[in-house]
Amino acid sequence: MQTTTQTAGATATTRQGLIVTTTENIPEARVVRTLGQVFGLTVRSRSLGGNITAVLKSLVGGEIRSYVKLNEDSRRQALDRMVQNAAAMGANAVTMMRFDSTEMGAGMSEIVAYGTARVVEWDGAPSAGSPSGTFAGASTEPSTAR
Repeated sequence: MQTTTQTAGATATTRQGLIVTTTENIPEARVVRTLGQVFGLTVRSRSLGGNITAVLKSLVGGEIRSYVKLNEDSRRQALDRMVQNAAAMGANAVTMMRFDSTEMGAGMSEIVAYGTARVVEWDGAPSAGSPSGTFAGASTEPSTAR
């Protein structure tokens, strides 16, 4: 399950009960312990059919949807693996989360999600009826950020 909340310009996403944010700090939370670097990794290749379709599409221009879906799925899988690794370390939050990718060879790409695994405590109690990890004062509006 994924929940996205926004407060004070920061976006935090709750994935599998763990807060993931691209910011260094989480509003209304204090860091109890920094556990260290955490990452999730996947290597994907494009299929022969996908490559042929992409070559044909590149002749006329436009978005290559099969590659977009492949990249979205790869990022999601890398993020999920990072969250699993952070939970195994005992973290309840990942801050400074980033993505990186590298072309590894003919048609193969490495996608990595990485950040800092932390244990945080909330300064205030979570707002009533809000998902686990959502903090008081957070907006329930869906985020448009990716």
